[in-house]
Amino acid sequence: MTDTPDSPASSAVTDPPADDHVPDTVAFEHYFFKKMEDVYFRLDPDTKQPLAIVRLGHEEVSLSFSGIQKEFDIASDSKDGRLLALIGKGLKYVKALRLGDPVPREVLTGEASWEPKEKHRQIAYNRLAVQILGWLSGDEHIITNPDELMQVAGDSTFRKRVNDAFGEAARNLGLSSKEEVTELISGLSSELAYIEALRDEFHAMQRVFEKAQPLRKIYANEHGQLDTVNSMLRLFNAAIEDFTARFETVDAQTGEIMAALKNLDTVKAYLREHRNDLRVRLVVWEDLLLKWLRRPVRAGREIEDLVDETYRFLAPRYMPVDKWIMMTQLQDPVKRAPLKQTDHRTEKKIKYMGGRMPWS
Repeated sequence: MTDTPDSPASSAVTDPPADDHVPDTVAFEHYFFKKMEDVYFRLDPDTKQPLAIVRLGHEEVSLSFSGIQKEFDIASDSKDGRLLALIGKGLKYVKALRLGDPVPREVLTGEASWEPKEKHRQIAYNRLAVQILGWLSGDEHIITNPDELMQVAGDSTFRKRVNDAFGEAARNLGLSSKEEVTELISGLSSELAYIEALRDEFHAMQRVFEKAQPLRKIYANEHGQLDTVNSMLRLFNAAIEDFTARFETVDAQTGEIMAALKNLDTVKAYLREHRNDLRVRLVVWEDLLLKWLRRPVRAGREIEDLVDETYRFLAPRYMPVDKWIMMTQLQDPVKRAPLKQTDHRTEKKIKYMGGRMPWS
């Protein structure tokens, strides 16, 4: 099976037909939803199917979309049916949706339902400006490290050099003024800013990976737990390598700045496609990374449970199917069975675009 961001959630409910009115807010007409004011929607963490979660007393009950439609006779071509279909698709991009929330714009217009910070916009613009300077000097290369970009952009001659480079770029592109180049760069950097924001989230993943490294030393004399830690870290490393390759692929698309500016619409579309892909892949990490960032790394049940949770999260995403260790080995809170060691050389041969269980 191929590792792909196409979620089963998108096929769990019939796609909404073409219609003059497409719901853009989570607001239903059926009395069931109005009665259940505390209802919210999320993907099942295991099956990735969209669920409605309702609270009954102190318990939460999960209801499938297809079950709701069947039980309350909600037709797929009705407003509520179309809205359920859109929510099913939109839940790939957010952790949850509640009544009154906007439907993620990714499934309505193709735009992002979130905004990068101003610092990411500045990073993207400086990166492209530096590439223009590199093109002019014949030494074009990509700088994505914010500190390096800040150092270059902080040079007292930076603005003048960029201004001159924009003028030369205008002549190369057959444009009448450098202001037109500035406009092109601004348009491209506005799309690239989303990638830089997502790269920041990836950096949080890298920090967690580094934070977990001391666990090998902490559990050096506890072989069962050490096996668990090593297995988790190997899979975590596979995730890091996978995301690194994805960002490098996106960066390569703007690696030759003049070619990118000459094919601006194509490059923008490419960046939007990969923006959405990376968003889908990263959003599922958010809660797990927060747990790691907030928890001290020291021996004890809390960190061991977090290691187990992380392993269960990573295994279906980054372990070859025939090497996937049964998760039941991690579920006994009293007796932890030693994990079967996986041949590290075999793991290194994983092709990241295939051979894994579908995950999103």
